[in-house]
Amino acid sequence: MRRNYKKADLPVYQIRKYLEPGPVVLISTLWEGKTNIMTQSWHTIMEFTPSLIGCMITAANHSFEMIRESRECVINIPTVDLINEIIGIGNITGDQTDKFKKFALTPEKGQFVKTPLIKECYANYECKLIDDSLLEKYNFFIFEVLRAQAATYPRYPKTVHYRGAGRFMVSGKELSLPQKFKKKNLL
Repeated sequence: MRRNYKKADLPVYQIRKYLEPGPVVLISTLWEGKTNIMTQSWHTIMEFTPSLIGCMITAANHSFEMIRESRECVINIPTVDLINEIIGIGNITGDQTDKFKKFALTPEKGQFVKTPLIKECYANYECKLIDDSLLEKYNFFIFEVLRAQAATYPRYPKTVHYRGAGRFMVSGKELSLPQKFKKKNLL
C-alpha cells in the first residue's frame, strides 16, 4: 500500500542512513608480507562486464596505502553472524594488529590475487585495481573482479547494512517479481 510521508529536513551528512543499500564488506589486503582487514560500506557496482566495483576508502585508513601499493584486494561479504567481527575490525587499525588472528578468521589462498580471502565470509571477490585516477581527488578506487565465489546455501544470506551512527540493518523480507523484470539477461 502506498502512503504519503510527512517529511522534515535533515543535515546532508546524514543521508547515508537512507542511501547506502549495499552490504557491509570486509576488505582484505596484503602488502610486504603483512595482511589487513577493514570494514567498509562505501562501495558501488559500476559495470557488469567487465565486473567493476568502486570503493571510497579514506587515505587515513591503513588499507588505503596497502591497496594502492599492491594494486589488489579481496572484497569479502560477511553475514549477520559475524556482526561482532565486523564492528571490531572497524574499530581498530591494522598497522599494529593482525586482524585475522585477533578475530579468529581463516585466511584462504586466492586464485588470481596474493591477498587472502576470508573463509568465514559468505562470498569473496578477488579484485585488481584497474583505475586509480580518482584517488588523489576522491580516495576512490575502481576494481575489476577477477574471480567471484559465493556459498551455495542459503541462496539469499542475511547481510548487514550500515546506516550510520552505529546502527545496522539486516537484509530481510524478499520480494520475487521476475515476471515484471524486463531485462532477463541480468537475472
